Amino acid sequence: MDLQIKGKTALVLASSDGLGKAIAHELANEGANVMLTSRTEENLKLAKEEIEKTATGSVAYCLLDQTKQESIAAAVKTTREIFGSISILVNNSGGPPAGSFEDFEDEDWQKAFELTLLSYIRVIRMVLPDLKENKGRILNNTSSSTKEPIDGLTLSNVFRVGILGLAKTLSQELAEDDILVNTIGPGRIQTKRVDKLDQANAKKKAETKEAIQAANLSTIPMGRYGKPEEFAKVATFLVSGANSYLTGQNLLVDGGKVKAV
Repeated sequence: MDLQIKGKTALVLASSDGLGKAIAHELANEGANVMLTSRTEENLKLAKEEIEKTATGSVAYCLLDQTKQESIAAAVKTTREIFGSISILVNNSGGPPAGSFEDFEDEDWQKAFELTLLSYIRVIRMVLPDLKENKGRILNNTSSSTKEPIDGLTLSNVFRVGILGLAKTLSQELAEDDILVNTIGPGRIQTKRVDKLDQANAKKKAETKEAIQAANLSTIPMGRYGKPEEFAKVATFLVSGANSYLTGQNLLVDGGKVKAV
């Protein structure tokens, strides 16, 4: 299948590691010109070097603090200067701290809002002129918690659902411009973030990490954690030209874990 993304410019947020890097890697393998972003330059250098080993598209990177509007603006400007007008926007962010409702004060809620939701709003606003010109694609990475709240992830549970409201609204408003807007949510994908959550859960329950992982596996019909590249392939289709009519949807890549209809 021709995904029709060769030569197109893709801006991928939080892409020096984890699912963001996996998506950027898959896009570059399909011939897109990809801008990596992160707060840590050393991680970006390593990610760029790894992706370039198999990429048919070009790869660059720039520093980005998603909680700062001026940093987002600078990243968008740099992407345009290096690769030209942006056709694909992949919104992604690290998750806010784990914890229950009583663990957090106003400051924690504000930080989580700025990282997890407001950053997506800001970058969409800045990239929108390009997307209208190019009949572009927006993909928002969230979590399986948009369908089923995850214990101990109060902050994430709240703001990830907010992204669904944003994406559904934009899919309606931007359809006349042929811009497709979708949301994708990972289940238990084998990343450093998931490993840390397993470790934190093990500490909280006074169990081993292996016991926690075994319990998680028992809830996944496919019987294993997903691979980042499996998640990335679905994401890449959603932002590709091969997807021409699917918009406003929230897809989970979770091995069948979430039972919600």
